[in-house]
Amino acid sequence: MNWLAPDSKFMRAWGNLVDGVLINLLMLVTSLPIITIGAAITAGHDACRRSEEGEGRGVVANYCKAFKVNFVQSTMLWLPFLAALIGLVYAWVVLQITPLLIPKFALSILWIIGFEWVFALQARFENTVVGTLKNAFIFGISHIVATIALVAVDAVFVALVIGCWFYMPSGLFFLVVLGYGTMLMLHIPVTERVFRPYLAVPSSL
Repeated sequence: MNWLAPDSKFMRAWGNLVDGVLINLLMLVTSLPIITIGAAITAGHDACRRSEEGEGRGVVANYCKAFKVNFVQSTMLWLPFLAALIGLVYAWVVLQITPLLIPKFALSILWIIGFEWVFALQARFENTVVGTLKNAFIFGISHIVATIALVAVDAVFVALVIGCWFYMPSGLFFLVVLGYGTMLMLHIPVTERVFRPYLAVPSSL
């Protein structure tokens, strides 16, 4: 097959990369108020999935619709994660007390598990805020291999940013353009594989 053909694996991968960059730029703009980060991540998940599946009217339209529809509930989901993140950063930077190491590690791991799943669930299923929060940890722990895969994708990106910051600052702009939106493109196959059995169930999770 011609690798430049529209339906070739190369062109599909290239299209996903371009869509991921566009979604990332949309996420950057809509995340500027900080409080809207949850809605931006949820919209990013939804737009990435629809892009990979060829659904909707286009990346921008899909993103804006998902951002609007999920804004209130995603913000309510983001606020406790934001508060917990601030508390964890304070604990790691200021509270340098040896007996607190185990609780800090445990809470940090729980935060990461919940963060990896909560907005993906919000983008895919209708549920209450409490129900989505609960399911984020249930999914994260019961599907630990998938969780590790998601964390690994994000960890590689963070490592690249840190590496560029110290060793190749000129590459930071390229990484910022690619950003978390592109990472979500790699999240979707993992989360969709986990969600597939539940999508056949008519009731919400």
